[in-house]
Amino acid sequence: MVIKTENISKTYNPDSIPVHALRGVNIEIEKGEFTAIVGPSGSGKTTLLNIIGGLDRPTDGYIEVGGSDISKLSDNELIDFRRNNIGFVFQAYNLIPVLTARENVEFVMLLQNQSEEVRNERTEELLKAVGLEKEIDRRPSKLSGGQQQRVAVARALASKPTFVLADEPTANLDSKSTTNLLDIMAELNRKEEITFVFSTHDQRVIDRARRVITLEDGVIASDIRR
Repeated sequence: MVIKTENISKTYNPDSIPVHALRGVNIEIEKGEFTAIVGPSGSGKTTLLNIIGGLDRPTDGYIEVGGSDISKLSDNELIDFRRNNIGFVFQAYNLIPVLTARENVEFVMLLQNQSEEVRNERTEELLKAVGLEKEIDRRPSKLSGGQQQRVAVARALASKPTFVLADEPTANLDSKSTTNLLDIMAELNRKEEITFVFSTHDQRVIDRARRVITLEDGVIASDIRR
């Protein structure tokens, strides 16, 4: 089991007008899944993704990642855990503009104190995997939106994470870039058994997912495997 949530609840503004973003969510995700978390705006899907990724903490319940209860970790321990175990792909790419594609991908490995040889080999391997071996020394401003998101995918995989969380990764992409990105992710999932969990409104992502978890008003409305 890669991810397990147990009765996860999240309430914002508990001392004034409470907003119940999640209400007792239980999910188990196994290695190699390609899962989409869907639902209308305000359903709680981004909140759930943030809690799974250790970017937010639940009000109640707990979450295990790779057998570790991350809800008990201190802030500093959580930073280290995220860096070494979780890859993130965001809607806004979040690349460092002054760094090249190579430097953006290898940045997390610098934080892990990986050797230069390991960093170079892993970076070149990943950028080749996402079809950007010829753009390796370009900065984000010289790349298209689709290319930037592929760099973000390569960066998410650089630390060899337990799983990758992708929050609306196709929201800013055209149809061709979306298809290319999803092809790459699906291939990485198939060949390397990398676990992907998406939060998305995009029907193109939903159509590719092998499991679709639907949230409504902070609870699981349906959980379909296919």
